[in-house]
Amino acid sequence: MSAIADIPRIRLGMITPSSNTALEPITARLLADTPSVTAHFARLRVTEISMGGKALAQFDPAPMLEASSMLADMRPHAIVWNGTSGGWRGLDADRQLCTAIEERFDVPVTTVTLALVKLLKDKGISRVGFVTPYTDDVQRLILGTFATEGISATVSPCLGISENFAFSTVTEATLDRMVTEAAAARPEAILPFCTNLPATPYAARWEDTYGIPVIDSIALATRVGLELSGLSPSIIAGWGRVFSL
Repeated sequence: MSAIADIPRIRLGMITPSSNTALEPITARLLADTPSVTAHFARLRVTEISMGGKALAQFDPAPMLEASSMLADMRPHAIVWNGTSGGWRGLDADRQLCTAIEERFDVPVTTVTLALVKLLKDKGISRVGFVTPYTDDVQRLILGTFATEGISATVSPCLGISENFAFSTVTEATLDRMVTEAAAARPEAILPFCTNLPATPYAARWEDTYGIPVIDSIALATRVGLELSGLSPSIIAGWGRVFSL
């Protein structure tokens, strides 16, 4: 009997930005060979990434808790905020969110940003290159958030886009150009940081080309969901080193 067949049924709960079209199909592909692990999504209205008051209010606790309550109905083994807002809003906002959800629903919770900081620290990675679709002001805040954790950014290209839906339309050629630019500074890891940026399918190719680990946000959400559920992320193969670091 295979190791996969021995795994009990695990349900991963994902809070998902409403205008996101990348993370759900990519997550389904990541889990295609692990039929005992399923991902389930509750949408949170997010249409714009900027520093405007209306855009920041999209991530207020109340709608996050409402999305979590719908996930809690299906008794998840873990809940992940499958978004990167902690990058520009700060880690404390993510920590407070996780505490609120855990206390109300008695389930382990994390976010992509908190998971990324933890993984980088655990692996002793302190020089990274971000690849994002965001505007310059959002990007600066992201770099500042990670700098406070002792993680410095080398060359980190961004695209200057604020419409969340548009992130998923970034082409492979554009992603290749951005990763090439980031890799030229020889960071210890390259971070496609956005859960609506369709970078996941190319991570293994970039790693082969540049010899640098690629820690993609969508893949990382699945990795940390598996870990919180008591499973080894190594059950997923062929999608890059994020599952074996």
